[in-house]
Amino acid sequence: MLEFNFSPFPELATRRLRLRQITAEDLPDFYALRENDAVRTYIQRPPGTYQEVQEILNKSLASFAKNETISWAICFPGQPKLVGLMAFWRIAREHHYAEIGYSLLPEFWRQGIASEALQAVLKYGFEQMRLHRVEADVDPGNTASVRLLEKFGFVREAHFKENYFHDGRFFDSYIFSLLEPAWLAAISQ
Repeated sequence: MLEFNFSPFPELATRRLRLRQITAEDLPDFYALRENDAVRTYIQRPPGTYQEVQEILNKSLASFAKNETISWAICFPGQPKLVGLMAFWRIAREHHYAEIGYSLLPEFWRQGIASEALQAVLKYGFEQMRLHRVEADVDPGNTASVRLLEKFGFVREAHFKENYFHDGRFFDSYIFSLLEPAWLAAISQ
């Protein structure tokens, strides 16, 4: 079984980005990201009030404090504003597994930011957390996310038909996975 401790927080840096710990002070930016209509296009969840989103952030921080999940605020160096999030959650230590999730404000789409952040977070997950498998659950219509995952060697393993119910409709989802050997092969190219 995997053992890890996220304290001190593993801040990550890339050529253009700083991936830092999310804090309670990020609530306004967290709310803006979570409630953005364009961001929510492919995430089937009801809109939330400011107080509901604050409770979600508090649960995330509590889960982090127990080493159950880890979330990075995607920022630019020297700027505290959160422009996106990336997280490992649904971590199953006994299976060396975690699900990855991410979102980015629309004004930062198509600039390579998600790709840069994903590479750093996957590197941390495979090398530091010693994960063997990372999984992602994606709306089939989210072609940008599908391309991003495929760029890093993720393989689509499943297409679940109408497995989410939201706002009176059923939605499909794709399940992608990346195994450590595939990750090692992808970064060595």
